[in-house]
Amino acid sequence: MSSRFVTEDLARAAFDAITPAIAAQLASPDISGLGVLHLVVLDPSVPCIDAASQPKVLAEHSIGDRARWDVDYADYARRKALLSWRHRMDSRRLQLLEPHRLTSDDSLLWGGIWLDGLVVAASGAFPIWDECFSMMVAVQLRARACAAAERAR
Repeated sequence: MSSRFVTEDLARAAFDAITPAIAAQLASPDISGLGVLHLVVLDPSVPCIDAASQPKVLAEHSIGDRARWDVDYADYARRKALLSWRHRMDSRRLQLLEPHRLTSDDSLLWGGIWLDGLVVAASGAFPIWDECFSMMVAVQLRARACAAAERAR
């Protein structure tokens, strides 16, 4: 079972829509030291029921030259997404305002967002920019899902 309106195709369309804007910004050393980014979108239909629950990755997308990666940005993005999914909040908020909720296995990085049940995380830029790019994707997803739902009515 998966989301009726937030599909892999919809996520790919959202990535396509925002990639040029993100790629242009990644060229700035104030935004990303390496000019790379990895994005992860989770399936919003999979709820976090307990600590043993696992999210379902709906889609992933890399921007920039993956040969430049100095760490596994995909793993970092997935771990940030897990935090936002499990705690139903932006990973920045969790890391900075509620660190007492973190477990010993949790990432200490932030850049994932939780927007109306949509979870998107990014890694590769500086944390505030990871969060910005995650939000850009999430807002695209929300708008596209609303449009698809309206067409279905």
